Amino acid sequence: MTFQKKMKLNELPVLTEEKMEQINFTLIEALHTNKQVYLTYYKQGQCIIDTGFIQFVDSLGDLFIFIDEVFELKNKMKLSELIDVRFTYAHHNKGFSKLE
Repeated sequence: MTFQKKMKLNELPVLTEEKMEQINFTLIEALHTNKQVYLTYYKQGQCIIDTGFIQFVDSLGDLFIFIDEVFELKNKMKLSELIDVRFTYAHHNKGFSKLE
């Protein structure tokens, strides 16, 4: 199932320290467990929600790499562009995913 949504935003939202820690924790867990995630990020004035798998995380270098579900392409992005990360829970026999 593919999932991508775009919303217009004027500027990148400012995240709290707690939210940034939660995003980092979820990214690391997704990397080690190979669980699929919803990524919400800011790019060129838009808030984009995409699904994929985390392949690499460099917290100090402000970098992560994810494989998108749609085209299975590697996407290199800045951690600072992230707004939210949540695990997907795919129910293959029912054909849908839901947010945690």
